[in-house]
Amino acid sequence: MAELVFFTGTMDSGKSTLALQMDYNHRAGGRRGVLFTKHDRAGEAVITSRLGLRVGATEVTGGLSFWDEVVRLRTSGHEVDYLVCDEAQFYEPAQVDELARVVDELEADVYAFGILTDFRTELFPGSRRLVELADRIEVLQVETLCWCGRRATHNARTVGGRMVLEGDQVVIADVNAAQDEGKVGEEVGYETLCRRHHREGRTAATANVLREEEQLLPFGD
Repeated sequence: MAELVFFTGTMDSGKSTLALQMDYNHRAGGRRGVLFTKHDRAGEAVITSRLGLRVGATEVTGGLSFWDEVVRLRTSGHEVDYLVCDEAQFYEPAQVDELARVVDELEADVYAFGILTDFRTELFPGSRRLVELADRIEVLQVETLCWCGRRATHNARTVGGRMVLEGDQVVIADVNAAQDEGKVGEEVGYETLCRRHHREGRTAATANVLREEEQLLPFGD
């Protein structure tokens, strides 16, 4: 029987890598599938992983119908045994409903990959609907770490290295973009934190500042 499976984890936990690996394994087994993504860090119509993998995919726009797309492909002679849906947290809830319909009525497996919560620790609408409808939810076992060494459980948005809690839910930037590119100022990036440091708003950059201040020796007159 076909299934709707939701694979979830924090940023940088290997979701896109697993998505591409699953596609490879299924194709090697003789199955035929279609890859979808939305707002990949590398741009439109591509799935990329931090290990350097890069595969073309269909970009999920607001008007895309998964049902119509699978029906169109099958009626034009293409086999569709499964769908790999990366960055699924950005999908519209109605599109997730369509994915469930594709599983139930067209008997195609759907493997969706995405993060659960945004930088404010609130569920993405697409992820919420996947939790409500999925046959199975698989939490990725590749753990990411907070700067303190604890397991990272929350995704933080940073501006100039400092955590922010205001702004649009979807702003595309890479994990630790400012640090990786050596930029300063108002660079927008993302960082994974443990719950404690997300509550405190302490990022790697602000923690380094505090450590430097603590090391300064007071000199009297």
